Amino acid sequence: MTSPVVLDTNIVLDLWVFSDTATWPLMRGLQDANLRWLATPAMRDELARVLTYPHIATRLNFYKLHAEQVLAAFDNHAHIVAAPPKASVTCKDPDDQKFIDLAVAHHALLLSKDNAVLSMRKRLLALSVTAQAAMN
Repeated sequence: MTSPVVLDTNIVLDLWVFSDTATWPLMRGLQDANLRWLATPAMRDELARVLTYPHIATRLNFYKLHAEQVLAAFDNHAHIVAAPPKASVTCKDPDDQKFIDLAVAHHALLLSKDNAVLSMRKRLLALSVTAQAAMN
């Protein structure tokens, strides 16, 4: 059975730009179709915007990547779904709420390195969502 997963933008960058070794189990799960990456159009828009930040553009150049390649990887692996209604829990960082809402709506694993998200672990677990920084 395929497990749903929601990835925040920093995890996507670690996966497709930085090739962080912590994302290797995630990559295997996506490639083996054991994980179903759920995303909304707003999440793709955020990634596109972040890829234009000067410090990220510098890293893209260092790794000989283009923003279009990262967005193509997003498009090839993410399953785009409609934005769900707001969850019953609220994140301190409004930019992260969309990830929480989607994870709660689909009872998905939520991968994030954001402290505002990770500080909500207990409240999210009560809603059948595990929030963690990396795949085990």
